[in-house]
Amino acid sequence: MIDRDNILIVLPYLSLLFIGLVMVASSSIYVSEDIYGTPFHFASRQIIFFIIGVFATIIALSIPSNLFITLDWVILIGSFLLLIALFFPGVGTEVNGSLRWIRIGPINIQPSEVSKIALVIYISGYCVRRLREINTSLGFLRPLAVLALFGLLIMSQPDLGSTLVIGALVIAILFFAGISFLQFSLLILLMAALAAVAVYLEPYRYIRFISFTEPFENFYGPGWQLSNALLGIGRGEWFGLGLGNSLQKNLYLPEPHTDFIFAVIVEEFGLVGGLMVIFLFALLILGIIKTSIKALELGKLFQGLLSFGAGILIAIQVLFNIGVNLGILPTKGLTLPFISYGGTSLILFMFLMGLVLRINFENKTIK
Repeated sequence: MIDRDNILIVLPYLSLLFIGLVMVASSSIYVSEDIYGTPFHFASRQIIFFIIGVFATIIALSIPSNLFITLDWVILIGSFLLLIALFFPGVGTEVNGSLRWIRIGPINIQPSEVSKIALVIYISGYCVRRLREINTSLGFLRPLAVLALFGLLIMSQPDLGSTLVIGALVIAILFFAGISFLQFSLLILLMAALAAVAVYLEPYRYIRFISFTEPFENFYGPGWQLSNALLGIGRGEWFGLGLGNSLQKNLYLPEPHTDFIFAVIVEEFGLVGGLMVIFLFALLILGIIKTSIKALELGKLFQGLLSFGAGILIAIQVLFNIGVNLGILPTKGLTLPFISYGGTSLILFMFLMGLVLRINFENKTIK
């Protein structure tokens, strides 16, 4: 299944997974020791998540991609029910004021992550079924109604970052499927306006938004995370301090193994290491887009849209996460795909890559 064509996907994908396992182990040592009394609690759990992710990838590789277009409604409803379940007493788990996780024994499921994959599959299937209608008012509004419903539930957690991700994701797939540039522009303006209102109406979001432009002026307040991230990035210089030698991860930088793991990568491996990670993501996304274009050339619209959606989802999360680490975007809690600690994120992104590899395989074998 691996040839010269899809090595563009497989090589960066495996490299990013390897970097993720190493960097979770490195970045989480002090946090793990502080919370659990052992330096490798998060690292050992990430290895377990990785193993589950391998099985998820194999499952996705084993299923004909056409099956997902028949099950897209089932997947969407399942994701919707998970989001609803969060708000039932005793089901959702609140952490740092956010109700985002469902705990089942030792496992935490994050429904907003599930909804991203569900929306990629559903919107791709919808565009295939309603291709001639998506430029009409009704055909255009139906997927937006689904997006609004999911966005409302995710915002209620609250989670503005994931809401923006699913909004950008759905708009991108619709545009790729053929909505007009006017419709696309109106959606972008609407999403920007709603995001601005959400920031303005919540004082903590407004303070966070304002403080990211001058984080060091609010060093011991809302600028603490970004200031420490930038200190770590600056300390890394060209080639970094070496694996395991980050100073900021020693309980200075919050979430060094999740939201701000890129800052630790740059501190330990320098600008060269950070650029290498970005290069690997660029290669991966390019390979996925090539798979999408090939599927469309073969007349497989669903597979083409699904691959495109997978590539766009990865690209959006990478853009948001690295943008936050560099101080280009306000601080939001979004993982760096394949690298950040987190079971739901890692497993679902590995499952999504299994779908892409399956479509790549079908492009070469099914005519």
